[in-house]
Amino acid sequence: MVTIKQSEAHFSTKLTSSVPTLLAEDVSIRYGENIALRDVNFMIWPAERVAVIGPNGAGKSTLFKGIVGILPLYTGRILLEGRNQRRHSYISYVPQHEMVDWRFPVNVWDVVMMGRSRHIGYMLPARRRDKDIVTDALHKVGMWELRHRQIGQLSGGQRRRVFIARALAQEARLLLMDEPFAGVDASTESEIFEVLEALREHQVTVVIATHDLDQAATRYDKVLMLNKRQIAFGAPKEVYTVSNMQQTFGGYRHVFNFTG
Repeated sequence: MVTIKQSEAHFSTKLTSSVPTLLAEDVSIRYGENIALRDVNFMIWPAERVAVIGPNGAGKSTLFKGIVGILPLYTGRILLEGRNQRRHSYISYVPQHEMVDWRFPVNVWDVVMMGRSRHIGYMLPARRRDKDIVTDALHKVGMWELRHRQIGQLSGGQRRRVFIARALAQEARLLLMDEPFAGVDASTESEIFEVLEALREHQVTVVIATHDLDQAATRYDKVLMLNKRQIAFGAPKEVYTVSNMQQTFGGYRHVFNFTG
């Protein structure tokens, strides 16, 4: 049983824009001839933190790849701040941990500086402003002292903080993170959430795929439930119903008691 008091969750973010950060309308995505995800419709506002939940193979990673343009949309459209997401440079995507080659010989500073590539231009050197922004981003996530460390020598939590720093350096307005808490301990998870909370001050919208249902219920403004299609979207206390859980996870049962 999870009891949630209103003060413990961020169910309502004060909006500073009349345009949603991320809008999906009638989206479906397919691999070859097979529809991997369908009937996706949602609207996410600046500074909101949204959890995407569902069983393995539900379409969470597929959705993220559709948002960033790695996979083409079969139907529908996705808009970022009212514009086609394929022409928008302010999306930062952190894939699942095992999808990254951590043996690549690059240090923390270089990874974060990669976030400035669109601002710097092709084959041009970093400017003073770019270096200042990268320095500031590393300080914000507590990774300045390790800026010369090779990325493969970092712990799982440190690697995730580096990618958050890269999003800050990129001046991303939308941060997508696919299973960022997999394999990290409770202390590291808490540290990452502290950094994510600070992103609200920059009006950064954060969308995270997670298997942790308790975390999704208590640490996010909204929850998107997927199982090959959209099951539900909204505040946790609205979408965590027995019916939605059954449609998302089959025979799964979990009782949540939301108190205001």
